[in-house]
Amino acid sequence: MSAVSAWIVREYFESLGYLVTQPCKYSVASKKRKPDELVDLIICNPAIKEHVIPEQLIWKTSDLNSIAGAVIGVSGWHTDRFYAATFAQAPELFRFAGDKALKFAAQRIGLKNPAKILCLPQLPASEKLKNDSIKTLREHGIDGVLSFRTLLLELVRSINTNNNYEKSDLLQIIRLLKNYGLLKDGQMDFFVKERKKR
Repeated sequence: MSAVSAWIVREYFESLGYLVTQPCKYSVASKKRKPDELVDLIICNPAIKEHVIPEQLIWKTSDLNSIAGAVIGVSGWHTDRFYAATFAQAPELFRFAGDKALKFAAQRIGLKNPAKILCLPQLPASEKLKNDSIKTLREHGIDGVLSFRTLLLELVRSINTNNNYEKSDLLQIIRLLKNYGLLKDGQMDFFVKERKKR
């Protein structure tokens, strides 16, 4: 997990009102890991009283409205799509969803069944290949997948160019890009494209 990818995920969940913790701040070289070394991030939102995990696997921001807590895996290989073969070659992507990691996260946030969320760049475009990936993710116990596109669009949408985000370099960079017209909200981009087509 790269620090930048974890940073994006942290800011995303914090912007939605989640408390975010990163149990392990150092990199682990050994294959045998302690439970806290298996987890990338743990999130908790005390304002959500009823914890219900959505049935669909690919989530949007609105699907988090019923997630009181979760253990998060962050996979920031931003040049690749994640095929079933990718998961087969990198089983370590699922270690955050194992029994030891879940037990640790559940004790940390006081929630019996935290959701298992994997944040990754993107799944295949082909419907068949995408379904194969989804099947593999389900077989490994993943409850939800959030794409970095979803995360970044939400962060861009939430940034007000009139605010000075001096406490977060990431949010300040997004603010500057928006302020100078180098970055637009997703919805604004959509209407620009529509106008160009006409």
